Amino acid sequence: MNVLSTAPHYLELSELAARLRTGTVSPVDVTHTLLERISRLDRSLNAYALVTADDALAQAELAEAEIKDGRYRGPLHGVPLAVKDLCWVEGHPTAAGMSIHRDFRPTENATVVQRLKEAGAVILGKLQLTEGAYSDHHPSITAPKNPWNPDYWPGISSSGAGAATAAGLCYGAVASDTGGSIRWPCAANGLTGLKPTWGRVSRHGVFELAATLDHVGPMARSARDCALLLAAIAGPDPNDPTALFDPVPDYAALAGRGVGALRVGVDPGWNGDDVDPAVKAVLSEAEDVFRSMGATIVEVTCPDVTQAITDWTPNCAVEAAVAHEATYPLRKSEYGPVLASVVEDGRALSGTDYQKILLRRLDLRGRMAALFGTIDLLLTPVHPFGPLSLETIQTLGTQPDLIFKLQRYTCPFNMTGNPTITLPGGYTDTGLPIAFQLVTAHLDEPTLLRAGAAFQEVTTWHRRHPTA
Repeated sequence: MNVLSTAPHYLELSELAARLRTGTVSPVDVTHTLLERISRLDRSLNAYALVTADDALAQAELAEAEIKDGRYRGPLHGVPLAVKDLCWVEGHPTAAGMSIHRDFRPTENATVVQRLKEAGAVILGKLQLTEGAYSDHHPSITAPKNPWNPDYWPGISSSGAGAATAAGLCYGAVASDTGGSIRWPCAANGLTGLKPTWGRVSRHGVFELAATLDHVGPMARSARDCALLLAAIAGPDPNDPTALFDPVPDYAALAGRGVGALRVGVDPGWNGDDVDPAVKAVLSEAEDVFRSMGATIVEVTCPDVTQAITDWTPNCAVEAAVAHEATYPLRKSEYGPVLASVVEDGRALSGTDYQKILLRRLDLRGRMAALFGTIDLLLTPVHPFGPLSLETIQTLGTQPDLIFKLQRYTCPFNMTGNPTITLPGGYTDTGLPIAFQLVTAHLDEPTLLRAGAAFQEVTTWHRRHPTA
């Protein structure tokens, strides 16, 4: 069941920030409230891998003192957040969903964590994920539950980030996306999520699944919230030479500019082939909303992504084999069967086959760049069906067609590196969320955030929450 809620734990990050800045809300009180909710609700949700309550309260006390003293750091100051448990937090275990790393305690923060702390955020803890950020939880881990309905998929690999943010156990999260891991949990949990351009956000101190496919980005309750989080974590990093040396815009200011005369591309074939009626209805309503705000809907033909979807798995496998070479096959028996299988596949792929994949990726990237020379945004589903039950998800291993459909609109944009935003756009008759996706050209996150914020100014889908 979904409800429009004004409960303080369901405030948007940007709304909370305004109250913290004026002193009408205390960072310490907010942090106590969320820690109490975590203690009460996470026993059944299993969203957190680790709660760092003492550190969080100390950070909240510091934030409160600084704000009272006029030393306001910005809109994340005093805001309780959490990070996917593949981001290093100095002195605390970072397991990345793996049993072999449960005792690993990094001696420094990941760049994204350091930047959140410098912005004054309160880090509540580490959020659970699938093993190594691939597609299944390690057998020793109890998987997070979807707070809308525990019989439904919470999305992967950022399963804990989706569950915690949706359930009011944090005001936003930093996660990663290699083939859909920000977008699927946002769609499943009624959240807004931004997969930035590859390289827009540093990957230093973030456990690697597949280096050239991994994107680090925010999951939150609104596009404006994502803008505030992205502004804090984006930018060049000497510890990650792949982080782009490109100026970081004022995302929050740009998010308020409306859609103006933006051109929104729609491919009727790609969005229509084998897409469930409920998803089509969400897409159609989104088109109507953008049109009503002055955008132009442009019919386009997208590049064929069939080969890219096929190529994603071996591409990811090769890069995962590299990421795990220090522990696999040395500690093979401690791996779960799904991650072990993908690493084995990566070790077996020939160099020439991998090079062919890379060349096809470059070809698709060029074709997508040409498409975005004619439009500003591309509107697609996140996946072509409504919410998936756990019963259906458990059959994925025997349904390659279903896996292909699940990846159809997500992994191609990891292969090309284009940024995307996921927005709640409707609900099923039983009250479960359905989302859609906007895609744009490289480094054009401002347009994504602008369009997302404009959509959310005239709709309320993102303000609905589970009844917990």
